[in-house]
Amino acid sequence: MSSTLGSLAGSTVLITGAAMGMGRMYAELAVKDHAAHVILWDINAELLDEASAALDSQGSQIHTYVVDVSRLEAIEQAAEKVRNDVGNPDILINNAGIVRGKYFWEHDQRSDIAATMAINTLALMHVTREFLPGMIDGGRPSRIVNVASAAGLLANPRMSVYSSSKWAVVGWSDSLRLELVQAGHKHVAVTTFCPSYIKTGMFEGARGPLMTPLMEPEAVTERVWQAMKDGSPILMMPWTVKLSTALRGVLPLPVWDVVAGRVFGVYRSMEHFTGRQ
Repeated sequence: MSSTLGSLAGSTVLITGAAMGMGRMYAELAVKDHAAHVILWDINAELLDEASAALDSQGSQIHTYVVDVSRLEAIEQAAEKVRNDVGNPDILINNAGIVRGKYFWEHDQRSDIAATMAINTLALMHVTREFLPGMIDGGRPSRIVNVASAAGLLANPRMSVYSSSKWAVVGWSDSLRLELVQAGHKHVAVTTFCPSYIKTGMFEGARGPLMTPLMEPEAVTERVWQAMKDGSPILMMPWTVKLSTALRGVLPLPVWDVVAGRVFGVYRSMEHFTGRQ
């Protein structure tokens, strides 16, 4: 594990999906932590302006970029502008994501399947690939947070496409962590974040499994922020995510299906999902 970061004074932080919800909360924490530059990426120009206005004049320089992270060309162009305008970020929070809570056969191939994989999986890889070489060459303590999900650890009905996108993130993110250590770039630490449902509206209508209430986003972002500064390899929230993952690993599949479906209620958690309207 890398040494814990203190103040972010002098650092540059880039956050995707930063115009609202937890992305904006991460931006607020960056400003509170005295980051020199806070870079906000989002597809919503109006909400970006609102976030920038709220964060401005608090000590950090705020930079906003309208970016559709589902498009590699848009990521490449925005990354080039960031390097020219501000410089390479020291801290990258890959926060942008979407969810479509349907049975697999109900998904539209473009607006659901392709979009989910592009935003939830490929965008994290593409954005990181743009800035990671600069982090490595810079030699400064650097951090990457990849927002995955408990759904990337455990299968769940009505989440087949979302789960697949997050399973990919978990595997890629932790492999990246190991590659950086093996190559001797220990100043760059990767944290993989695997939460259950959070009260952001993204999972509106979903019900938390047994002993797993929907989490408050303010408390979650603070935990993620500290894990990022500590260089923690993985953060699972709440504790029941770790318990469920352990049980899934040791129980025979038919037994686990009974435990997850009938006891914990995991398999019923998306039955009333509506999502953000």
